[in-house]
Amino acid sequence: MRLIPAIDLKGGRCVRLLQGDFAAETRYDADAPALLEKYRGFGADWLHVVDLDGAQSGSLGNRAIIARLAEQKAVKLQAGGGLRDAAAVTQMLDLGIARVVIGSAALTQAGTVRTWLQGFGPERIVLAFDVRLDEGGAPRVATHGWQRQSALSLWDAVANFSGSQLTHVLCTDVGRDGALTGPNLALYSEAARRHPQIQWQASGGIRDARDLRALREAGAAAAISGKALLDGLIPPEELRPFLPNA
Repeated sequence: MRLIPAIDLKGGRCVRLLQGDFAAETRYDADAPALLEKYRGFGADWLHVVDLDGAQSGSLGNRAIIARLAEQKAVKLQAGGGLRDAAAVTQMLDLGIARVVIGSAALTQAGTVRTWLQGFGPERIVLAFDVRLDEGGAPRVATHGWQRQSALSLWDAVANFSGSQLTHVLCTDVGRDGALTGPNLALYSEAARRHPQIQWQASGGIRDARDLRALREAGAAAAISGKALLDGLIPPEELRPFLPNA
């Protein structure tokens, strides 16, 4: 399993949200290029970048920072936030982004996104489904920067891409995101059991190396971590088994 450090951008600054709440924001002094170099030093070969302004409103106000990050070639970027049409996807790929993250459009424009998977290729696209568990424990997908809740389950959302070349899916348990409460291992175990052909990326709740090992055992292909790394909660030596260039 690969660890992919995460950087969330809002108004040009690195931030973390608590459980997807834009009003519960923690700002960090380190700028994005400095964090990329730090994680590169740890041995990371991928970086996950979210344009929160884009996710919330569709704006691309953090585009210049993302372009600067993409200029270096040592660490590949997967980036998203507000990519809701083919032109926006093309622009991001033209910046040098290795893989774009498609969130709301994967739910609201599934047919169109299927054509993107075919046209751009399954290795260039990761679908991001952000879920909240309902009273019965079913994972229901949220959209538009977690501001809108749908009735569609994660399994229904993935089923919309049955027969496609879908390879990468990022699933975030919003209730655990930024909370350092541990990942939802049952969710990712079920995801890997239902769809073993998909390379699942797990996000939300990671606290320490034990959580990373548990996600590996649950069948996750990658783990996305933001707050635990930003706060220095995991010693670099404990990250090495999950970083290819360590």
